[in-house]
Amino acid sequence: MDAPLPENNTINDATHLQNVVVMRHGDRIDSIEPLWVTTAARPWDPPLVEDGRIRAFGTGRKLKTDLGFPIHRVFVSPFLRCIQTAAEVVSALCAVEDGPDVLSSHGVAIDPSKLKVSIEYGLCEMLNRETIGRDCAPKDGNFGFNISELEAMLPAGTVDHAVKPVYKELPQWEETVMGARTRYEQIIKALADKYPSENLLLVTHGEGVGVSVSAFLKDISVYEVEFCAYSLLRRSVVHENKSFTAREFEVLTHYGQTGISYCSAIPTTSSPMYDAM
Repeated sequence: MDAPLPENNTINDATHLQNVVVMRHGDRIDSIEPLWVTTAARPWDPPLVEDGRIRAFGTGRKLKTDLGFPIHRVFVSPFLRCIQTAAEVVSALCAVEDGPDVLSSHGVAIDPSKLKVSIEYGLCEMLNRETIGRDCAPKDGNFGFNISELEAMLPAGTVDHAVKPVYKELPQWEETVMGARTRYEQIIKALADKYPSENLLLVTHGEGVGVSVSAFLKDISVYEVEFCAYSLLRRSVVHENKSFTAREFEVLTHYGQTGISYCSAIPTTSSPMYDAM
């Protein structure tokens, strides 16, 4: 990415470098099969296609080898495509061993002690018709997320049941685009502040990844976030007397480096950064 970390992520005894990776989910089925929504029981919650699982596992492997620091905690949106992405990424990060011929998590032995995973409502998709079409949204407004069932899809032994989510429930349907962008910025900061001594991976949606760049780089407009694209944020945290002070996040991801494209412009406020979150 950029300048390598000092050993153990520490500058001195009191100052720690915290890293936050913000990643988009893998390839969703309705981006490949547009008619899928016409017969789906949950058209607002498409799963990954197999290529999406393969891309997610490969991205997890890339993070493991290229970041230069460990991921301690993973937080994930409750939407199925993000849960499935997190399952692949976590398997790659926790793999005991895997060869270049291993393409997905199937059959991969893991060490679940390496990190912990939690579902966070604040990382969910923008809940409006900009990203979830009128005909796809649940008629009763109930998105029907069963957290226990979703947690069971994550690699065995990695879920931290003791963690309390920052957002206790989903945002209200028909949140504004700017409201959703503010939510993404707030949840990134809130999770980082909740675990200031740990490196985090946040698995979310395209708009959330875009905000992770545009919120911390002045006058930047993100116009493309590829499937499994990710940003890397870093800040210094000073610990003193059981409290801490943190500096602003620095964006270490450069244009096009990890699937994020942006330009120097003030973004519009009336529409999302890109389609198909």
